Amino acid sequence: MLKIIKNIFLISLFFIFTNCDQTTLSKDSSNNIVVVKVFSSLTCPHCADFHEAIYKKLEKEYIDIGRVKFEHHAFPLDLAALNAEKILQCSTDSKANMKFLSKMYKTQNQWAIGSEIKVINESIKKIGKEFNLTESQMNDCLADKDLEKKILNERITAQKNYNVKSTPTIFLNKRKYEGKRNYKSFKKAINKIL
Repeated sequence: MLKIIKNIFLISLFFIFTNCDQTTLSKDSSNNIVVVKVFSSLTCPHCADFHEAIYKKLEKEYIDIGRVKFEHHAFPLDLAALNAEKILQCSTDSKANMKFLSKMYKTQNQWAIGSEIKVINESIKKIGKEFNLTESQMNDCLADKDLEKKILNERITAQKNYNVKSTPTIFLNKRKYEGKRNYKSFKKAINKIL
């Protein structure tokens, strides 16, 4: 009788562990991905703070392993932000663009000041040169009316489709993120979705 109970116990353990392994395997091999959409203006200090506090950590923990896709969406609040966005979009290298975006936010208090747009444009172009953009390319992008229209249309679409009224406005997949703008809270919100 003791031998039968022992065998039943061992068979039960086998099924429990088999089910645990399957659950773990299916969770680890999940294709869930969180799309982080950030509607921001390159002259917005709150956008810069969010990017500095969140993006680098997000990149290491989620983006590099394919669990999060980060999208920057232009929502320029002024001419300086519009021109900075034009120069940012001059580059077609998406990896370089994210580094360029990070640099723009990190140095925002240096380039986004000045009483004349020409001075601001020159400051932005200095950063662009660090990312292998030529003076000629950047001047062409600044003069490109189609690019300007594209960026401004992106802003209009954000207002219509996402009800964006201020920056940064952040969406995790299709849900607006209303939590605190620190990494711990943001990570918790992402993990709820994954």
